[in-house]
Amino acid sequence: MIGIVSDSHDNLEAIREAVVFLNAQNVSMVLHAGDFVAPFTVREWKNLKCPFHGVFGNNDGEKKGLARAYSEMGTELKEFEEINFEGKKIALYHGTITEFLSAIISGSEYDVVVRGHTHNPEIKKEGKTLVINPGELCGYLTGNKTLCLLDIASMDAAIHVIGAKPPAPEEKKEETAQVSPSEAKKDIKQDDTVSGENKETCN
Repeated sequence: MIGIVSDSHDNLEAIREAVVFLNAQNVSMVLHAGDFVAPFTVREWKNLKCPFHGVFGNNDGEKKGLARAYSEMGTELKEFEEINFEGKKIALYHGTITEFLSAIISGSEYDVVVRGHTHNPEIKKEGKTLVINPGELCGYLTGNKTLCLLDIASMDAAIHVIGAKPPAPEEKKEETAQVSPSEAKKDIKQDDTVSGENKETCN
């Protein structure tokens, strides 16, 4: 089983949740399709119990710092990575350049192409190639923190939502004051008196 994530965008809580989930699934490897953002995120990914591969995304401006930090866990971050795993050829790319992404998918050289960038989860087959976008781990745009599990033997892939969503705010009901019939009559009489006074003043 392979764990696939993308677009974690410094969300340490989401990364912690993903690490717990992936370790519980006993995944053999985790692929990150880019947009880590800051080097300090490595301290959470270090808790994985399997090899970790990753590529740079368009928001990974601090490339030297990221490369140095992730090298501490044995990961060499690149712009593009080709991985051979259990007889399958996997391409890992963030997806920033559409023409390049289309070329590696349509070329039919890879069994699996893993991409990110759009923040929208998607699993589709194009020719012989399985294309996987795990969505956004950060959950900032869609409200869902998602990742993907891929059974490389059967080539079955599934998107998983991790972490609890914040509870929806309760609708505030307007409080209606209960008025007795006697009080209502009293109010009407008072209103009539005031109205009469107002009329007299106006005249």
